[in-house]
Amino acid sequence: MLKAAGIGAGDEVVVPAFGNVEVAEAVVLAGAVPVFADIDPVTYCLDPAAVAGAITPRTAAVVVVHRFGRPADVDALRSIGQRHGLLVLEHSELDAPPIDGVAQRRAHAAYLDQRLGGVITPIGSVRHTYQQYVVRVPGNGRPDRDAFVRAIRARGVDGRVPVKTPLHRIPGFRRDICLPETERAADETLALPVDASLSRREIHRIVSACNALGGLLQPAF
Repeated sequence: MLKAAGIGAGDEVVVPAFGNVEVAEAVVLAGAVPVFADIDPVTYCLDPAAVAGAITPRTAAVVVVHRFGRPADVDALRSIGQRHGLLVLEHSELDAPPIDGVAQRRAHAAYLDQRLGGVITPIGSVRHTYQQYVVRVPGNGRPDRDAFVRAIRARGVDGRVPVKTPLHRIPGFRRDICLPETERAADETLALPVDASLSRREIHRIVSACNALGGLLQPAF
């Protein structure tokens, strides 16, 4: 799509640094330069204000990635694109779940929202399909998110770290920039199972495992 739009050498394309190395690689393959902008801490998608601040005379496009089943603020991003004459492309990180499974995922998410303690649950949205149920593990490192993951796995819960290292911190895309929300999300986020096929017993196990650790978490300073 970038090549079809005539984007190439000398152009910059604004992309998120939170996951999806394939998006940044596609920009490079088109001959352009990926420019990383920070994310919104609620949606984990590109922050329109951060995108506006990343635009230069060489910017030709913005690639919007919808994250974890929650859509980005496309209206705001398209408005920025129109003001600056930029192409705005949309990309979903995962295939959408079947329609008949979305309602069950939302039901599981609502149950977890009400019963989880010791983690920060996601802020809901009527458009959220919960392709992943992503919480934050707060605290000052006792225990940290990675220790939390190991502990719940030992209790039979398949917790996963969705983004271990932001793109602007990995070889090949390293940039001397500060993206505070991106970096905080990479340090704190944890995806808990929310598949439509989960049984009530499995959902209870998730709550029990997480809540057993909640008292160990320390407030962030």
